[in-house]
Amino acid sequence: MKNLQRISIVVPVYAGERSLPMVVAEIEKFNSPQISPEGNEFVVCEVLLVHDCGPDRSDTVIDALAAKYPFIRPIWLSRNYGQHAATMAGMASATGDWVVTMDEDGQQDPESIKALIDLGIRENFQLVYAQPTNAAPHGLVRNFFSKTAKLISTRLLGNKSIGSFNSFRLIDGEIARTLSAYCGNGVYLDVGLFWITGRVGHCPLKLREEFGRPSGYSFLALVKHFWSLVLTTGTRPLRLITIVGFFSILLAIGFAIYALYKKYTGQVPIEGWTSLAVVVAFFSGVILTALGVIAEYLAVTMGIVMGKPLYVVSSKPTRPNRP
Repeated sequence: MKNLQRISIVVPVYAGERSLPMVVAEIEKFNSPQISPEGNEFVVCEVLLVHDCGPDRSDTVIDALAAKYPFIRPIWLSRNYGQHAATMAGMASATGDWVVTMDEDGQQDPESIKALIDLGIRENFQLVYAQPTNAAPHGLVRNFFSKTAKLISTRLLGNKSIGSFNSFRLIDGEIARTLSAYCGNGVYLDVGLFWITGRVGHCPLKLREEFGRPSGYSFLALVKHFWSLVLTTGTRPLRLITIVGFFSILLAIGFAIYALYKKYTGQVPIEGWTSLAVVVAFFSGVILTALGVIAEYLAVTMGIVMGKPLYVVSSKPTRPNRP
């Protein structure tokens, strides 16, 4: 087929012992040429299962799947690096014209690849995100904080596209391989994609329930994920700190003028140190906050400058410690 679109699927695997076999079984039929609703011919030429050294027996499951399905390609990371690093490790080894990234938990239906490829080809997009039409099948608390984090990100960082990021993506193969080759440690994957893509689309899709697998993200991991997004999006938080510092100075000047006025008009009968303590505490907090954010930026920069690898691929799985 002359216009056959070859698709590589990248699945970062952390705790997929139970769900991964069902996901791969659903993908199997796409290993032979398919025709999308809009007449685009495509085939899933490979599925890259990136073992991110999770706590369960995902490594043995990946071994079994690789033995059963010839299109499965295992990638073994030397330790746990996180979802984004694992995804980029898979993209670096992908050979398809397009790269689809999806989760291991079964929320994302492989049938939806047809809609993603149709939109990408029709509109000549370099990157297509799934846009869920229903609420994510998580708890109310996690969904609330997820929406809140996206709202803060779009308002604070001034990038409306952040709210539409999704782990179910269709990426031009050349773009995916280029990003994985040059992206440094600590960079948020979707921010890196926006550095080198100009045409981005969103495809409305419905999420499913997870295949009996709890989320691999703890609350602290989600906070770390959010903070990584903030630090790699740009320097806008530093500018906001500068603005806060400027208004703090104006506030201090206004407070001093007010205090002098009250003093010389005799409206301050008793002198005290309360106001001084409040002012010192407030501005000390502003300074420490500014220094903390600057230190975080320096830490990210130092990790890149010192050559800290985003991930390391090994020739065999790293087995988790098991009782």
